[in-house]
Amino acid sequence: MRKFIMSAACAALMMAGRVQAQDDAVAKGKDVFEQCGVCHNVDNDEKKIGPSLKGLYKKAKLKNGKTVTDEHVMAVINAGGGGMPAYSDTLSDEEKKNVLAYLKTL
Repeated sequence: MRKFIMSAACAALMMAGRVQAQDDAVAKGKDVFEQCGVCHNVDNDEKKIGPSLKGLYKKAKLKNGKTVTDEHVMAVINAGGGGMPAYSDTLSDEEKKNVLAYLKTL
């Protein structure tokens, strides 16, 4: 019984750490996204300069016709297109991962 309680406690601490890390990534991603918010809405479906990203990960396809996956969203962030600049050299890999974490919450 004692082993079970210790195992359960360790698992709970690990989960809490993962949740905190995810929350941190989302908060950091939201901060990085502020520069994207000039062109992209996240609180409504209306297009600004670029398409709204509200509910992006709930959609079946991106504007380029590809399925909404981390890989395809990251490709758009890196390469830009359709008037959007490329962010491959502007944002760090960590910043881009944080933006993905934020976009998944919309």
